[in-house]
Amino acid sequence: MSVDDDPGDGRVDRVFLTRVIEPGDEIAGRWVREFGVDEVARRLREGGQALPGVSGKRWAGLLARAGRAEPGQDLAVARERGVRFIGPGDAEWPGQLDDLGDARPLGLWVRGLPNLRMWALRSVAVVGARACTEYGAHMAATLAAGLAERGWVVVSGGAYGVDGAAHRGALGAGGATVAVLACGVDRPYPRGHAQLITRIAEQGLVVGELPPGEHPTPSRFVLRNRVIAALTRGAVVVEAAYRSGSLVTARAAQRLGRHTMGVPGPVTSGLSAGVHELLRQDAVLVTDAAEVVELVGDMGELAPDRRGPVLPRDLLDAAARRVLAALPGRGAATADEIARGAQTTSDDAIARLYELRALGYVERHGDGWKLTRQSMISVRGGRHGC
Repeated sequence: MSVDDDPGDGRVDRVFLTRVIEPGDEIAGRWVREFGVDEVARRLREGGQALPGVSGKRWAGLLARAGRAEPGQDLAVARERGVRFIGPGDAEWPGQLDDLGDARPLGLWVRGLPNLRMWALRSVAVVGARACTEYGAHMAATLAAGLAERGWVVVSGGAYGVDGAAHRGALGAGGATVAVLACGVDRPYPRGHAQLITRIAEQGLVVGELPPGEHPTPSRFVLRNRVIAALTRGAVVVEAAYRSGSLVTARAAQRLGRHTMGVPGPVTSGLSAGVHELLRQDAVLVTDAAEVVELVGDMGELAPDRRGPVLPRDLLDAAARRVLAALPGRGAATADEIARGAQTTSDDAIARLYELRALGYVERHGDGWKLTRQSMISVRGGRHGC
């Protein structure tokens, strides 16, 4: 396809610009907004007058890139590899990316069958440390599986550690997941995740701003995170040190008005220090998928009330529990002593004691009453449990 084959919607111009301009370049984004895609592409192709806001050296660098760009070839390679290109205004374009303003992607390369716009409407980012602990990997996978089971799309960056665990958790639950890459979507990175990213492309979506064959760089990883934040309703951070890249995602989510959540870890763990700092600010503490959905979901999607395990004594009425609690942990006590401890009458205490005996909680010893061996652990747990 040549430039003359452009159907008129600026698609080829946008493909051309993804080869020339780095992701997240707000100066270039302002050019597109003020002059239009076609004019920016024309100036770069023809080596025309420099656009405002850049030095001569920078403009020369952009022209050098423009001279090597072949958008028709990029589109042909993409088609061969099952990749499509979408841009603002397309039916599949997720409108929430427009919240990025001039840092909005020029377009996205998408690998996979589902509709990105529809999936993004009900999605949550799960991100965190690459060198995560076993706890972090477990929490990421469990959260992602729970979200997938509730019909939510899990979005992450395809990296080692928390990202990979989140993708696997969603896939393992038979759910939907999206990997947003900092390189060409036909070039899985990291290489150790080639099989995982291929599986994501088969069951979900692999998305990126860079054209086929492009490699990742440190700055591209950082800028990729703004797309993860913008695509989703909220971001959950599972383990992050103070300088973790996942905190970039969380802060971008905060700036965009998305929900920001954190999974707490041990206070002695440096890998949780960044999460705890988020939680001290505006992030919300979450421990499972139900709590995430309660925050980002529709009205009525509430997390269940939290409580400890139901013990047999919980099924007793309040008066019987008071009498049971008044029995000593060791030895026996008279009905009068038990009544005083339960703040009731002797007759009421005796009646309750016979009920408790029928249920196996107490036994009679002469004139006294004592706990059965079966009930002692339960009663002690109620009195002294932490």
